[in-house]
Amino acid sequence: MDNNGLGALIAFTLGWFCAQTGKLIGDCISKKRPLTGPEVANAFVRSGGMPSGHTASFIGVTTYLGMKYGFMSGIFALSACMTIIVIYDAVNVRYAVGEQGKLLNIIALTQNFKKRKVKVVEGHTIPQVCVGAVLGITIGIIMGLIF
Repeated sequence: MDNNGLGALIAFTLGWFCAQTGKLIGDCISKKRPLTGPEVANAFVRSGGMPSGHTASFIGVTTYLGMKYGFMSGIFALSACMTIIVIYDAVNVRYAVGEQGKLLNIIALTQNFKKRKVKVVEGHTIPQVCVGAVLGITIGIIMGLIF
């Protein structure tokens, strides 16, 4: 029995790890060369990109909790609500902030501002979220069958 939440933590972590590994593979394919150490590290910690690690991890744990405790349980409902908020934030809020950051950097460059560049935090597009969701559901089902 999984009273300590280990299955939920593994589902969440596996969702994130698989999504970030997907970004690493995508970087290798797009650059057509082996990645440097800093490039590998960046692929594992950056936000945004294909697939959505936010979506994969939260959908993974939510699917697992639904399988474990029932899709009408309170814990599943809470997890589903948190998942919706996180995905909404990744697609709308962080995506908009990232686009604004890119524009601020362009403005600063063209106006020769002496300030350092604004850090751009990328959000997610709908296709990135959809791939992350498929990945998360798959992981959640597998974890539900294992535990």
